[in-house]
Amino acid sequence: MKHGTNKQTDTIRNHIVHALANGQFCSGEALGEQLGISRAAVSKYIKALGELGLNVFSVTGKGYRLAEPIQLLDGEAIALHCQRFDTKQLKLLNVIDSTNQYLKDRISTLANGDVCLAEAQTAGRGRRGRTWVSPYGASLYLSQFWQFAGGYQSIGGLSLAVGVAITQALEKAGYQGIELKWPNDIYARGKKLAGVLIEVEGQMGSACDCIIGVGLNMALDLGSEQIDQPWIDLTTLNPDGFDRNRISALLLDELTHCADVFSQSGLASFLDTWRERNVFRDKPITLIIGNRTVQGICKGIDATGALLLQQENGVHAYNGGEISVRAN
Repeated sequence: MKHGTNKQTDTIRNHIVHALANGQFCSGEALGEQLGISRAAVSKYIKALGELGLNVFSVTGKGYRLAEPIQLLDGEAIALHCQRFDTKQLKLLNVIDSTNQYLKDRISTLANGDVCLAEAQTAGRGRRGRTWVSPYGASLYLSQFWQFAGGYQSIGGLSLAVGVAITQALEKAGYQGIELKWPNDIYARGKKLAGVLIEVEGQMGSACDCIIGVGLNMALDLGSEQIDQPWIDLTTLNPDGFDRNRISALLLDELTHCADVFSQSGLASFLDTWRERNVFRDKPITLIIGNRTVQGICKGIDATGALLLQQENGVHAYNGGEISVRAN
């Protein structure tokens, strides 16, 4: 079955997930009666949900069950925890290709702060064209729209500021020791916990539209073998569990506050915190710049957000979207 996003498919898929979310058995016959479809059709939807990352198993005579209960996104639950973000600007989605793409397709109708959150992405994107693995209900997949009047020159370092906002949201959720990797990754215990992807549209010299995408690993299972770098999730950091909707609200609050502050003062207000949480602070690193590599000691970032590298002939600043940072 294709992972379509037409309304009927989404409605049926959403009903099945809600029926299974509590981790109890639900028979295919009962699901079919509720939905007005055959048991064979139910089976096809279950298989498709498995392909989207839901760990569903079946037992003859009992029906279908999730290996573990999941917390589904709930607008009312998110609103209970929001203090800065207006949840009237929140759009909850089930399965889509990409939250960034969803906003890009509607950019002419968006207002500052508009957000979409999805349960799963079929074409999630990371930096430099990488795929962001996005299994159903296992993480947060979020995008927010902001327009900056100052144009391209006013958004230098935005991904760094967003990274700081994410660490602050996680701190409020009770997670300690969250660090930042230049230019757009959030780390814990030396592994990637979250990432930021900012896509910009606009003309030079005029206001620019930014779509700020965030992916936060929460309870990865199926599909995690596709991730091509060391990763960690919130379940690993706190096996006692978490409230997915509360963390969503904390993140929305901090991202909204971040954009407000950044639009007024740029990166300056975030510099000290970023430097304190730099995962490679004073450590030897390698920069991969196209086909060449550069080595040195990481000395943080300058006022523009460029990475500072101490080398034999002094400290040099490096910037640009094609630079990757690796530990030596």
